[in-house]
Amino acid sequence: MTVTENEALLAALAKAEADYVAANPRSLDAFKTASTNLPGGGTRATLAASPFPLYVSSAQGGKLTTVDGRDVSDYTSGIYGHSHPVLLQAISEALKNGLQLGAHGQNEARLAAGLCSRFPSMDKVRFANSGTEANMLALSAALRYTGRKKVLVFEKAYHGSLLSFGEREAKTSLRAPFYNNPASVDEAVKGNEDAIGAIIVEPMLGAGGGHLREVATRIGAVLIFDEVQTSRLSIGGRQLLLGITPDMTTIGKYYGGGFAFGAFGGKAAIMDIRPGAIGHGGTFNNSPLTMAAGAAALEHILTPEALKELNELGDYLRDKVNGDCEKGGPNLRLTGSGSVNCIKGPSSPEAKRLIYFGLIERGFWADQRGTVVLNLTTTKEDVDAFVAALVEVAEHVQKVGGLA
Repeated sequence: MTVTENEALLAALAKAEADYVAANPRSLDAFKTASTNLPGGGTRATLAASPFPLYVSSAQGGKLTTVDGRDVSDYTSGIYGHSHPVLLQAISEALKNGLQLGAHGQNEARLAAGLCSRFPSMDKVRFANSGTEANMLALSAALRYTGRKKVLVFEKAYHGSLLSFGEREAKTSLRAPFYNNPASVDEAVKGNEDAIGAIIVEPMLGAGGGHLREVATRIGAVLIFDEVQTSRLSIGGRQLLLGITPDMTTIGKYYGGGFAFGAFGGKAAIMDIRPGAIGHGGTFNNSPLTMAAGAAALEHILTPEALKELNELGDYLRDKVNGDCEKGGPNLRLTGSGSVNCIKGPSSPEAKRLIYFGLIERGFWADQRGTVVLNLTTTKEDVDAFVAALVEVAEHVQKVGGLA
């Protein structure tokens, strides 16, 4: 990028940011108020946005209404939308029986049975309050089961807020540089065969997943698939699509029916480690509202047909964006699988922000990092409108030198 191009990009970003500030004064006020007691104005780093994030007052279906009264279509991590009648009914019924029972309830076993019936790797499952917790507990169980101390992870992998392996973190873990490079895995394993107790990976990969299964079996390690995101790709997650059965699986997000949730499950021999051997407390692990909503969602909303249609719509989105851009359009692409996709092409963080502001201006809210996720309220017409907006924004960003 030349100096002139960089100046054009920065000028376009400055204008977009000024327009954003002018259009969202109440969000700015809310941000200033929140920042008094909340670092960065909130408690979720993913939502951090410069100069300030949007603040939402209500949500219905697949749309959010901001404190400034603007409606934006939600393309973040939710899968049910924001007002599914089945969930509202389940939550209403659960509320009648008490907010927090402090004991086991029957919906706990109901949700567990539903999850174990879906995931090939889950004989038994335990609940937590987030995907982060689920991954930490799964790793603890795997190391306890194998009696080993090392974990093989992957460069730039993310398995929760405390399990992030970016380039800037200290090089203290055993890591292979690339997801889908069997040779790098073999190199990392060499000399550590008797020390590696677990291999954890997010299964957004092809042939590399089969290689990890072979390696884990050969050295006696527990293979963990982090399906916190990829579990939405089929009724049995990405593992079912790949035909690869890990020893353990972690999930989270939507399986709590809209409440805080995480779960880790696997082979009975691993999960049946003596109770108490692995510290696993948590007052809200079996929250009655979460259990009721999660079970209702599994039984009535996250059906095989609904997930198939959702992921086919995600494939349509990706193909349409890429097809429109390939026809002499901007140098932007969507990568991903099914209903989980990511914008590729911005040449810098500034270019990503310019796309973010451009989409919000046109009524679409996606992750500032470029993640684009569909929910069950999304229609083909919604996708077409989003594609038109994204391509229009990308054309502008390319003109100012923001696309590689």
